[in-house]
Amino acid sequence: MTTTPTPPQIVIVGAGIIGLSHAVAALDAGYRVTVLEQDARAVSASIRNFGHLGFGAHGGEHGVLADEARPLWLSIAERAGVAAHRTGTLVLARDAAEREALDEARTQERFANAAALDADRTAALLGRASASPELAGLLLPGDLTVDPRTAVATIAAWVNAHERGRVRFGTAVFAAEDGRVVTARGDVFADHVIVTAGHLIGRLYPEIAEDHGIGECALQMLRVRARAIDGPGAAVLTGTSMLRYSAFSGPAIERLRAHLTETRPELLAIQANIMLTRHTDGTILIGDTHAAHRSAPPFLSETWSQIVLAEITDVLGAGPLEVLERWQGVYAQSATHGIVTTHPRPGVTAVTVTTGIGMTLGPALGARTVGALTLSLPATHS
Repeated sequence: MTTTPTPPQIVIVGAGIIGLSHAVAALDAGYRVTVLEQDARAVSASIRNFGHLGFGAHGGEHGVLADEARPLWLSIAERAGVAAHRTGTLVLARDAAEREALDEARTQERFANAAALDADRTAALLGRASASPELAGLLLPGDLTVDPRTAVATIAAWVNAHERGRVRFGTAVFAAEDGRVVTARGDVFADHVIVTAGHLIGRLYPEIAEDHGIGECALQMLRVRARAIDGPGAAVLTGTSMLRYSAFSGPAIERLRAHLTETRPELLAIQANIMLTRHTDGTILIGDTHAAHRSAPPFLSETWSQIVLAEITDVLGAGPLEVLERWQGVYAQSATHGIVTTHPRPGVTAVTVTTGIGMTLGPALGARTVGALTLSLPATHS
């Protein structure tokens, strides 16, 4: 009797965007896939962010990954039914130091396709009633916006509906090594295990967290209601963003850092990235602040939130803003590593993004990890 060859089984620990990106890549490669997630649904970093797929603001190796991720994101969105809006990103300048940084960026190859905007066009993109002469902008056309609260669940549902896919929520994992994953619901066996536990990686492999200095970065974010606009609108980055995104570099950036140190030290003290994304329900996700911890406390500083609100009010040229929600984001952070890929046990790969850009880079990381596997697939899947 002829039997149909069974594809190898990949078990993925973690159903955030990094884990689901690996699941999609593994399914596309022909593997069977089981995703295990301790929570009843995704509740951590993958839903507590802006939903900003900011490919254009990353440079170096992160820029390479971002360029790989964009077409993969579009493919995932189309197949899974995620609403990915081609909003672009407006990098905003509100004073001379920030305009100088934008002018410097325009000379760099990474921004060859970006459009320089005058004060009137910048104000129009912001939805401001009138332009101020100090405004200027740089529009990064390739960036996307998704709803972070629904995107992960939508992709998880697509994986679970796939003939070779399964997602098991509410399944705590206690150990993963050499083809066996020990869970609260019994053992699960695999030809290879991929662990994408984010800031919780130390609970499974404390040596990875210790060796790479992985802790937690806590963020403060808010959801507000402002003037309605047509469609989701461009994401907005500001001068503080230019200090944090790797595509922005050069003497003007260092002068901007010195300028903000002198004039707005409170923004640097809370490691602010003043930015926003507009969504189709008429709300705006705003933030954010950053604080490094071994284990992040849950408490939010109202002073920090008021600093963010004041900055966003100035960006939009309107207020006061109606605050609908406040929350703490959290992601894995390391002072020495941006992406940690290790093999802690035989048959196990652990992938941890230790900056806040996992939402953007996830599909590229999944494709690279799965592409590096040496498991033999049946000929019908090759």
